[in-house]
Amino acid sequence: MTETQQNPPVSERSTTELIRGLGDQLGDLVGSEIRLARHELERKGKQAGKGAALFGVAGGLALFGLAGLLTSAILALAIVLPAWLAALAVGGCLLLIAGPVALVGSARLKGSTPLTPRETLDGVRWDVRFLREATRK
Repeated sequence: MTETQQNPPVSERSTTELIRGLGDQLGDLVGSEIRLARHELERKGKQAGKGAALFGVAGGLALFGLAGLLTSAILALAIVLPAWLAALAVGGCLLLIAGPVALVGSARLKGSTPLTPRETLDGVRWDVRFLREATRK
């Protein structure tokens, strides 16, 4: 025979029972917050992965387009310069542009904020504030 055990009303429970119950509830709360954070990070990770894939496809297509434009620039310069000098001039200009762009990109990557589960952190902060206020009363 199994019996279902019901908790007595809070006013009839001893301090020890209340503290034990609080510990159990805090454990459940922490577990729920961890599951929420995991779910939020998975959702953001999937969204970021899809965006990165599309960005990669766009980058590949842009690379082919840029190669065509650079070939056109070299061929146009080859009308007035030897072909090797035209290719060298276009390549040198590209390297002069690439350096500062790489420095700016590097600085922006370092300054970007990390992916954090903001909703979960807000929930944890709210829980902490609630518990502090509840224990003061």
